[in-house]
Formats: sequence, C-alpha cells, structure tokens
Amino acid sequence: MRYGGHEKQLSGGDLDTTNNRMELMAVIRALESLTRPCRVRVTTDSQYVRNGITGWIANWKARGWKRRAGPIENLELWKQLDELLGRHLVHPRWVRGHVGHPENEYANHLATRCAKDASDSGGLVESRFQDWLEALREKGRYLDYMEFQGPAERFG
Repeated sequence: MRYGGHEKQLSGGDLDTTNNRMELMAVIRALESLTRPCRVRVTTDSQYVRNGITGWIANWKARGWKRRAGPIENLELWKQLDELLGRHLVHPRWVRGHVGHPENEYANHLATRCAKDASDSGGLVESRFQDWLEALREKGRYLDYMEFQGPAERFG
C-alpha cells in the first residue's frame, strides 16, 4: 500500500480461519487503514475476492444478501467489505498466484510467516518489500521486474 510515495504494509493471521477469510480480511484491513477516500488497486491472486468485488456483492445486495444456492459464506466480512467499497474507488486486479509475481510472492512470504509464527505486524508498518526484493535480486531473481511507477500504472 502506498501513501504519497511511502509504502506501508499490514500482515496478520488467525489460527481458526480459512484462506478465503484471510483473503477478505487482508483487503478489509488495508481499506480500513486509509484515512480518506482513495483510488485503490487491489492486486490479488484470489478469484474469490476479485469476483466478490466485481459482481457478487452487487448481486447479493440486490437479492437482500442472499445467494440462489445456499447461504453466503463469510457474510459478515462481505458486508464489511461492501461498506468500505462505498468509501473508496477499488479496482481489483487478479494475478496468478505462486508463479513468480514479486508482489504476490512477497505477500505469500508475509502470510506464511504470520501463519507459522501465529503473529501479525501489529498494525501498519513500513514495508520491507524493497529489502526482500533486493535480497532476491542479489541471487539473480526478479531482475526484469519493473517496480511501481505511480498511479497511472496501477489504473491504466
């Protein structure tokens, strides 16, 4: 997450959860950390989150928060996300997971560390992405990765 040229990150976990709940919580916590309405690019490897943002939520709301086939899983989280989507202009971008996308690999690094340690970042903290990326570049990885250049790149 970038604020006026500063990148921040959140990470966390929950011992009693599912991957879908944690994917939703990641987007919710990121949007909650914003202090004013923003344009936000959510890059995710979760079709669950992307599809929810781009269509499911609107359909569920139109049907009184009901699905055609059974209950909505994680309904309380979808409602929280819906409220936050009303405050921010959110553009989801799906990337295939675990195929070498540096930002996705870093998010996976943070998630697996939190799961292993049963820990979290304690709130919004300075990102260590650049340090992580540089360490891997020294080993010859991600040499062709073009880092974030500004809002036009994210919303183009």
